[in-house]
Amino acid sequence: MLLDVKKYVLLARGLLLMVPVVVFGALATAQGSDARIDILQASDKVKSGEYVRQGFVERMNKPFVPTDRRKKMLIMGDSHAQDFYNAMVENNLQQRYQISSRRIPGICGLYLGSENISSFIDKKHVPICQKADTLAAAMPQIQQADVVILAANWKLWSAQRLPATIQNLQIKAPQKLFVIGRKNFGKLNLRQYLRLSDNELRQLRNPVYGIQREINQTMKGTLPKRVFVNVQTAVCQSENDCPVFTPQIRLISFDGGHLTQLGARYVGRVLLQNPPLNQLE
Repeated sequence: MLLDVKKYVLLARGLLLMVPVVVFGALATAQGSDARIDILQASDKVKSGEYVRQGFVERMNKPFVPTDRRKKMLIMGDSHAQDFYNAMVENNLQQRYQISSRRIPGICGLYLGSENISSFIDKKHVPICQKADTLAAAMPQIQQADVVILAANWKLWSAQRLPATIQNLQIKAPQKLFVIGRKNFGKLNLRQYLRLSDNELRQLRNPVYGIQREINQTMKGTLPKRVFVNVQTAVCQSENDCPVFTPQIRLISFDGGHLTQLGARYVGRVLLQNPPLNQLE
């Protein structure tokens, strides 16, 4: 009888020791399953694109409300400005700022000055640019804003002219200006990622295109540190390659250039924790 009791005690102890292993295994499986669901959802580029645009478009050309006690933030640019808007909203910055947006296509150039830039604009884009918003048209609202953000898929020519543009914006203290650098997460292969293990996904890094590095280096070399937000360095910790997934194994970008919702949340958190955007916290 005593032997039977000892046998059951040992069996119970063995089962208890197995519980953490089973639970850990279940959590790991669930995490892996969630990562793959995330990849599949991101593969719907129509839906992902709608997420990128929606919030920014809803706030587009909205006037600041004088009776609103929150500070005023103006975000201007193309779809990369939409990404930046999402990164801020996903980190609840709208609780402290009333945010207005203006869409200025990167293909037309975010430039403010007297130089004739028509030679830099592709002929097929001229009709778009003739109707597009401009920094010159935005000047009255720029003067009202506490924080001004310029974000775009910068062309080399417009990046080279940013010092002149910034001077012509006439930002005056206590106003703050931030110029958001280009970002690129390389060429994605979502189908391949579905076959990789969690550890492989977590360690996966993509090379960054040469023009991306050149433009970022141009901005880094000509803009003040208090103004330039080097997304590539902050998020990727490298100018040469970039992680495809967050530490929680969530896809950062769905197309190599634009952010998923969880990617926006992750990127925004990183940017707000580091200079110069930690001034907004």
